[in-house]
Amino acid sequence: MAEELPSPSRRRFLTGAATVVGGAGLVFTAVPFLGFLKPNVEARAAGAPIEVDVSKVAPGQKLSFEWKGSPIWVIGRGEKHLETLEQRVDRLRDPDSEKPQQPSYAANQHRSVSPGTFVVIPICTHLGCIPIFYPEREPREFDDEWLGGFFCACHGAMYDMAGRVYKGTPAPLNLEIPPHRFKDEHTLVIGEHPEDYQGG
Repeated sequence: MAEELPSPSRRRFLTGAATVVGGAGLVFTAVPFLGFLKPNVEARAAGAPIEVDVSKVAPGQKLSFEWKGSPIWVIGRGEKHLETLEQRVDRLRDPDSEKPQQPSYAANQHRSVSPGTFVVIPICTHLGCIPIFYPEREPREFDDEWLGGFFCACHGAMYDMAGRVYKGTPAPLNLEIPPHRFKDEHTLVIGEHPEDYQGG
């Protein structure tokens, strides 16, 4: 007696049932994995420190990260960039970083722990736009004597290579500097102060 083959409708039902059961198994497998990732995402959003390898960041190069829901740029600065920080400071609104836009250890000319590595929150202090990074020292349509730095195309705010704002532009303050320290020669920690930091 010949074996009776299942009808097409029954085959579709069995295939669909197997797909549903397999999909449910995949969901139950994925949920613990996603739960494992969730604390890391939440911790970073809450301000958990992040570590950055800066060993290969060349002068004029920019790395982008996120910390506490804000963008963070880590920028390499060479001797030519640092030299510009001493030039035409009379054009700057707050050249000595007297306003508290940075921790006290970054209230210096280069506004960082290490002169060659600049860490900044790139949010214009006028209305919150993200400025454009122009590291080259060359004339620009917005400044014939451009020394390198940041230009906000929203309303024309300009900042130098240390995030210090120019006079005569709408931004009232220098760019904000987040807490940062070096764990070792090549590892930058964003979100933590240096160990000897006393506050302020």
